[in-house]
Amino acid sequence: MTHAPAITAVAVVVLVTVLVAAYGTRVSRTTGDFYVASRAVRPWWNASAIGGEYLSAASFLGVAGLVLVEGADALWFPIGYTVGYLLLLAFVAAPLRRSGAYTLPDFAELRLGSSRARTASALVVVLVGWLYLLPQFTAAGLVWASATGLPRWIGTVVVAVVVAGAVAGGGMRSITIVQAVQYWLKLTAIAVPACVLLALWGLQGAPPSQAPPGWAVPSSDPGDLYATYSLLLALLLGTMGLPHVLTRFYTNPDGTDARRTTRTVIGLLGLFYVWPPVYAVLAWRLAPELAEPGRADTLVVDLPGLALPGTLGTVLGAVALGGAFAAFLSTASGLTVAVSGVLARDLVPGAGGDARAVSRFRLATLGALVVPVGVALLGVDVPLAATVGLAFALAASTFAPLLLLGIWWDGLRAGPALLGMAVGGCGQADAAVLTLTGVTARAAPPLAAALEQPAAWTVPLAVAVMVAGSLLGEARAARAPGAPRRSAPPRVDPGLLHRPEPPSGYVPPAPATAPPPGAPAPTARRRSPTARR
Repeated sequence: MTHAPAITAVAVVVLVTVLVAAYGTRVSRTTGDFYVASRAVRPWWNASAIGGEYLSAASFLGVAGLVLVEGADALWFPIGYTVGYLLLLAFVAAPLRRSGAYTLPDFAELRLGSSRARTASALVVVLVGWLYLLPQFTAAGLVWASATGLPRWIGTVVVAVVVAGAVAGGGMRSITIVQAVQYWLKLTAIAVPACVLLALWGLQGAPPSQAPPGWAVPSSDPGDLYATYSLLLALLLGTMGLPHVLTRFYTNPDGTDARRTTRTVIGLLGLFYVWPPVYAVLAWRLAPELAEPGRADTLVVDLPGLALPGTLGTVLGAVALGGAFAAFLSTASGLTVAVSGVLARDLVPGAGGDARAVSRFRLATLGALVVPVGVALLGVDVPLAATVGLAFALAASTFAPLLLLGIWWDGLRAGPALLGMAVGGCGQADAAVLTLTGVTARAAPPLAAALEQPAAWTVPLAVAVMVAGSLLGEARAARAPGAPRRSAPPRVDPGLLHRPEPPSGYVPPAPATAPPPGAPAPTARRRSPTARR
């Protein structure tokens, strides 16, 4: 069977995922296990899991295709994806862990003292999660059909079933183990074929003199520069606001481990992002036909077979396909955990102990998957990196301002925070709709650039609304001190978010024992300078 290696590779990845998830299911019992892995995940393991869930279809497949078609301009995607973790390290990771929240809506309610802030944040989490999940399932079907010749829906269903079983079975504790293993699977699957193809390129001699059209010197046109900086802003701040990324920092034992996790993640991501541009260069040299419309998104999987016809190319293509499915499974699992947790805690009514909470989480898993899987099964073609970019931009326009101001400014109030999230989110959503429906293409160049990459104005607008509204509210409260508050006081002291962590291994001293009543107070004994030492 011609496609037997590809099907075998997918089967191996699925089998490994199922076995590791089954092991995780055995140790997942409590609510804490399902939501935050009982806050006991150590930095190296957690960093590998973050790398596993963060390196999605857009990273494994989309970046290489974008670089091949668009050239150097597309390199901002891997740069932004990685550098965004520097902002997480500096501003968010440790304070967020110290807040004691389970989910991002938990943090919103604890910090702002508002149940409306919790509900609004929950709705944005679901929307961002669905935007990010859709390209995972779409790409699974696309790559499956390209590599095996079988119907697209099979690839989508395989990923959906495995993800649903792993998440519902063991929650965050199970998925943490799965994603950590899958990071190393993905790194191996993308690096090994690239190394073989690099050796082949060296044997074939010098590259052609004519570069692809997209590889020209980047334009200095103001519209292009605006689009580049706006994209970079969306990627940098969007990383800070992605729900499945933030959920990972709740699983660390303390803020110090959260920082260590982030530093390790930066290294792991940098190690991975070396390879997608390499594939773009290799495709230009060995299979330039992959730059044709509709083929770039499957470049990583198709290139080995085109460059090396025969058994070796087929096997290397199967290895790359296995890595792609590891990307679909790990990212979809992390997103499903984040969306399921929000649905179960914030948008599905009910109460009870651990058993009821776990049951609601499992039911919410199906709700988290039904919309993106349904859209993917309809066969709607979505550009991988562009759709993920929408999720980043939405997160940057809503959650990034909420987190930065909520952590670093005591004056943020609930009402202005909600209004700022609404303004930023609606501005981003309107721009996305106009772009996807083709209205932007008919607009004047400056307006078109502003709508295609709106983060440069939606993020500052959201921040301005939050700050101005909070200051005005504070001024009104100062003039009318007896007026009733519109929201409850914060349930977490903002100062607690910045309290220094004790040194590793620190044990607080035992309290001193008080002397019995009537006993003389102890006096310090002085050592004679001539005493024998």
